[in-house]
Amino acid sequence: AKTLKILQWSHFVPAYDKWFDNTYTKAWGEKNDTQVIIDHVGIPAINSRAAAEVSAQQGHDLFMFLWPAPTYETQVIDHKEIYEECERKHGKPIDLAVKSTYNPKTKKYFGFSDSFVPDPVNYRIDLWTEAGMPAGPTHWEDVLKVGRKIREQRNIPVGIGMSAELDTAMAMRTMLYAYGGSVQDTDGRVILDSKHTLEAVKFATALYKEAMTPEVMAGDASSNNRALLAGKISLCLNAISTTRAAENDHLPIADQLRLTKALQGAVRAIGLEHVMDCYVIWKFAENKDGAKKFLADYIDSYEEGFKASQYYNFPCFSSTVPDLEKLLAHDPHQPLGKYKVLTDATKWATNVGYPGYANAAVDEIFNTWVLNTMFAKAASGTLSPEQAIKEADKKCRAILAKWHAKNLV
Repeated sequence: AKTLKILQWSHFVPAYDKWFDNTYTKAWGEKNDTQVIIDHVGIPAINSRAAAEVSAQQGHDLFMFLWPAPTYETQVIDHKEIYEECERKHGKPIDLAVKSTYNPKTKKYFGFSDSFVPDPVNYRIDLWTEAGMPAGPTHWEDVLKVGRKIREQRNIPVGIGMSAELDTAMAMRTMLYAYGGSVQDTDGRVILDSKHTLEAVKFATALYKEAMTPEVMAGDASSNNRALLAGKISLCLNAISTTRAAENDHLPIADQLRLTKALQGAVRAIGLEHVMDCYVIWKFAENKDGAKKFLADYIDSYEEGFKASQYYNFPCFSSTVPDLEKLLAHDPHQPLGKYKVLTDATKWATNVGYPGYANAAVDEIFNTWVLNTMFAKAASGTLSPEQAIKEADKKCRAILAKWHAKNLV
């Protein structure tokens, strides 16, 4: 029998890992005369594990990142044929998947994305109703105005992170894009130092000072989850793993948690994907053919995965879950229809690197927390907003120059 070694993260919805490990991969392995070995790691270990495997030139046949990983482009195969096989059966992938795994400079697919996770606003309806906005925020200015009121009246702050971690990296980009700013333009040129970025940073600074607390400067990727479930914050940006945890654990606060789609900023209403599943097959993988077939077959069965994730993992090939809207609308948890707000997530969820493609420079900027640091320094008063932006812009340009010299951007 052949062997297929897969590295996955430890899913925030445990039911998905139970299905993937014990049901799907076992059936696939038996059908394909292959022993499937799955290893799980937490989010903080993904990058270090990838670096170790590349250094040793051995490891897993299939390695899953939770974000685009174009810095490893020279270490992976071209995943084009997997996309072509899936497109032949299921139609074109969503633009978000292509923007997260394709390099227009080299014409190479440096990864394959099966799914993405929306990043809606999670809020406490009891607190927001008391403050006069039961439907929740629609604009970022609502978060500032109502969040400030709730903190003043109930001493419960807004909980959007400003530390060196994944959720902060997503939330700060969401805010930046909504106010018209971006790290790069569509051609990959750095444009961070702009009036739009300044407006976003000034807004985030006001939000921190008026509606949040210093705790957001020292959190990890699950801090906002824990704080919301403990009733310690009024709002955060997060995937539905938080609301699902409240429901599955029968927490009283589950009845108070609601979701809204991406918020309107000064320029647009836009959100980031919370997680972007990006599989890579290393050039040194021992079972490349098995890894390719596994991914293509998995897309054939994707609706099972969507259901097993309790609607956490959204399909990158939309036709694989044709009844998505119906499933969301009829989720049995109270109140009925709570998850329907995610139906049009592909219209407001965008990629790291917007409005361009994810690339190696964008990846390094993301994983070295350049934007997280920019927002945090301005909010804490360590630097003025203008100084923080110029410092970050300089770092971005240096990173871009490095990868441009390697002909990967």
